[in-house]
Amino acid sequence: MSDIFSVLGSAYASAPLATPNVKYTPVDAKNYEGSWSGTYSNGQKFDFQISDVSGFRARVKYQSGTTTQYQQVLIGNSSFRIGNTKFMLSGSGKAIVGNVITDPVTGNSNLVQGNATQST
Repeated sequence: MSDIFSVLGSAYASAPLATPNVKYTPVDAKNYEGSWSGTYSNGQKFDFQISDVSGFRARVKYQSGTTTQYQQVLIGNSSFRIGNTKFMLSGSGKAIVGNVITDPVTGNSNLVQGNATQST
């Protein structure tokens, strides 16, 4: 039994660590802060409230349907994740939003995407 654990332990210790290709650099707060809204490809509406942008950190409130999430996020490569949702800045006052929806009955996952616009 101890041989199994020693093999697992040595394999774990020799496995390379995965490093993400995300560069966290300070962002311009005015590009992110404020209210964002849009509609996914399946017709469902979503809203973001982004505040307290400092450096590459921000506070985010996300709402879509009956889902409401609050989270502090790290902004890297012009994007951040909150739960199963990814927000990516695509231009001045514009963003692309993707959300993974899992069907509770079948367990199948689908990606829905939408465009968001910033209101001041």
